[in-house]
Amino acid sequence: MRRFTRSHFRFSAAVNTNPCALSDRTPGSVFRPATRVQLIQRSPEVKDVQASAPERQFPASDTTDEGSRQAAGSEPRREEVSSSLCPLRDLRTLQQCDTKLGELTFSLTHTVLVDVAAFNKGKMLLAQEGRDMWHSNFVKMPCSPSSFMVKSGMMKSPSQVKRWEVICKQLKALASKTEVDVERVQEAILKYNPKYKTEWSFDALSSFVQSIPKPENYSCSLFPKIAALALDLPKHVKKGIPLLRSGQTAAVTLSQLQIACLLANAFFCTFPHRNTSKPNSEYHGYPSINFTSLFGKWSQRSKEKLRAVMHYFKVVTETKPKGLVTFQRQCLKDVDRPDWKSCAASMPKLHVTSGGSIEAEGTGLLQVDFAACQIGGGVLGSGLLQEEILFLMNPELIVARLFTEKLADNESLIITGSQKFSCYSGFRDSFEWAGPHYDTLKRDNWARLERQIVAIDALHFKHRSEQYNMSKINRELNKAFCGFKGQGHETPDIATGKWGCGAFNGDPELKALIQLMAAGKARRGLAFFTFRDETLKRNLEQIYTLLVKREITVGQLYELLENYCAILRAQPGDHVDLFKFIENTLGPSRSLL
Repeated sequence: MRRFTRSHFRFSAAVNTNPCALSDRTPGSVFRPATRVQLIQRSPEVKDVQASAPERQFPASDTTDEGSRQAAGSEPRREEVSSSLCPLRDLRTLQQCDTKLGELTFSLTHTVLVDVAAFNKGKMLLAQEGRDMWHSNFVKMPCSPSSFMVKSGMMKSPSQVKRWEVICKQLKALASKTEVDVERVQEAILKYNPKYKTEWSFDALSSFVQSIPKPENYSCSLFPKIAALALDLPKHVKKGIPLLRSGQTAAVTLSQLQIACLLANAFFCTFPHRNTSKPNSEYHGYPSINFTSLFGKWSQRSKEKLRAVMHYFKVVTETKPKGLVTFQRQCLKDVDRPDWKSCAASMPKLHVTSGGSIEAEGTGLLQVDFAACQIGGGVLGSGLLQEEILFLMNPELIVARLFTEKLADNESLIITGSQKFSCYSGFRDSFEWAGPHYDTLKRDNWARLERQIVAIDALHFKHRSEQYNMSKINRELNKAFCGFKGQGHETPDIATGKWGCGAFNGDPELKALIQLMAAGKARRGLAFFTFRDETLKRNLEQIYTLLVKREITVGQLYELLENYCAILRAQPGDHVDLFKFIENTLGPSRSLL
């Protein structure tokens, strides 16, 4: 392997005035067949069909990048042409993969909550018989006979009662009505959560119901239906749900109806021991699941979130969902961590576009969720970044918060089969629920929709300079590889974007290369969505062309990153863009037009 030493670097202050600076580059064109990279001329007649994608999709970054907007707006907009690297249609989708699933099976590391024999015989979704598990390795269920609460009355001394009996009494009263107001919902919830009577607010839920125009305000008639769905939990979930704990690769497969019952209970805040995240609490390493934080403080954000949530419940209470969803925690063992410096993998296929979005144009690919380490981030709070929007459009993802412990540095979560229920527009404070989405994806042999999402959490840098450190880069490489690593059979290529940028202060150029390297090692192609960042699109295309032309391996690119970090440490006050540094090291690539 070619090694890079300091003598290879023509790095100085003159770099900033290099006539081959990336801002003047014209993107080239490469096509990469299975075994050999060939450079071919780009066809200027082919337009990028994603350039005109509607604004309704969320950006391919953790937040809107103001710098990207300014950069894109400071230059005349060029006519968008087909990516110079690989057409999106050439990337492998789930539909094109021969996954050879076989019959649905369970194992020590794969818990299935439906009757496997009944499913394999006739695709029937019946609850798997089992027993309640009031244990630290399992979800403590609201309907567990081991769940008690202290009940006190005006004339009676306090006594212990089964909490599910109190829950049933309250929810049955709601379910028996045709319409129920928020005040009655609040009263019911506090009956079995009396400890929080003075702490919990329902201002957002109340204001939401009042703010929606009457023709589309179905909330008061929907509350009883959600209550009835919550009461069906013991009928549809008869087996203990194992926690997906840190350090263990394991999976849970549930039916969409089971998920709906669990989320209905989350709506009515029935889950025990899940109302605090204090360091000494039982579930401090898990995200919240009860919806109390969503019902509390009123804002435009909470209004739009509740519109998405209520639409989901409207759909699942009118028509029972009929598929399965698998949640798999993936742990990268030490022996499986790549030796990045000696990695001989070549650059993977790459498609770059400034138009479109991960969840729309990336349909069928492995879609990257720019996650928080606690899955779902602020979806039940005020957060409205990429992950929160993804979970609101696909509310079945929220149930992962019930059993997924905080992700460690070497872990990811892969969700297969979730359904998209809603459309939206905007981002952060401009986010709006934009109506229903009708999912037309096909299902695999396990009745899962052909949608796969991987949650990987990037590091959050307080100071941007912190990321130019090889220990941080190694962490991000291993995190991305943990998410991108295949399961031993044919896998789809990846749809991603500015992972860990924006609010997390990541450098888009560095994060793009990290994901490119991880995809190369995993032998999967990459679709990179820059979300209208024309400058990043052009520069990434150009640097990729240079890397391919010089036949740079993942290991050699790793060495370039090592030397880049060393230079920045030696000259802390003289920052230079990573792509410019690489070009200056390898020599500029001639335009391939």
